Amino acid sequence: MSKHVSLFLLISLLSWAACSNSGTEGSASDDMGQFANDTAFQAAHETPDAIATPTDGSMMTFPTPDGKTASAYALVPENPDGNFLFVIHEWWGLNDHIKQEAGRLFNSLGDVTVLALDMYDGKVATSQEQAGEFMQAVTEDRANAIIQGALNYAGDEAGIGTVGWCFGGGWSLKASILAGDQGKACVMYYGMPVQEADKLAPIKADILGIFAEKDGWITPEVVSKFESLAKATGENIEIHEYDAVHAFANPSNPKYDKEKADEANAIALKFLQERL
Repeated sequence: MSKHVSLFLLISLLSWAACSNSGTEGSASDDMGQFANDTAFQAAHETPDAIATPTDGSMMTFPTPDGKTASAYALVPENPDGNFLFVIHEWWGLNDHIKQEAGRLFNSLGDVTVLALDMYDGKVATSQEQAGEFMQAVTEDRANAIIQGALNYAGDEAGIGTVGWCFGGGWSLKASILAGDQGKACVMYYGMPVQEADKLAPIKADILGIFAEKDGWITPEVVSKFESLAKATGENIEIHEYDAVHAFANPSNPKYDKEKADEANAIALKFLQERL
């Protein structure tokens, strides 16, 4: 679809976005932090099972434009092809499950460098209450600085893909927006999408959205509106919805639906392989 869309459609979509922020007071409508104190949302994320710490990657640090440093779990191929995949954790933080997922993707993508970004600056939650606190404490400025620092590390010539779950799903989309012309592929698993045309319009990456039909927060209505907004602003978007609940594919969720997660992961992997 052309970037030149009808004024009526854009006004309608923007009006919906303005009215849809029913979360915690002070939270943006595209911020998963608005659900941090929702007991039902907390209950949907059971404490992760313990797993062995992956050893195929290593932690690294890089400077961020706010004068600080950030960290990531890095997996670097012997012959990097110039493409990077940013993996963004869900609300528990950069735990061993996310490192394991980063390794799975790395082993399937050939010569792509994988960076699992630490959006919590070293904090990993061990309880639902703590996870909510950490997620709610993330500021737009600091998160943007971490992503920009990763983009600076990758370099101006790098092709950028992003993937994330829940909290990380929303930030996968925002990271691909920040990547601009370098963006190649954005995969978001049941994350809250941006809901304003002027925020979404700059994205150049193709978008794959994976959502759950029984999600009480990223509802089918939210997904439908996001898809309409993306098409109205001329984006290339592909949506897959599953008869499942929120977090069905989270690697750290003891109740995750393996059959549906495997199907969704296969679609996501093919999407990334074709673009990276």
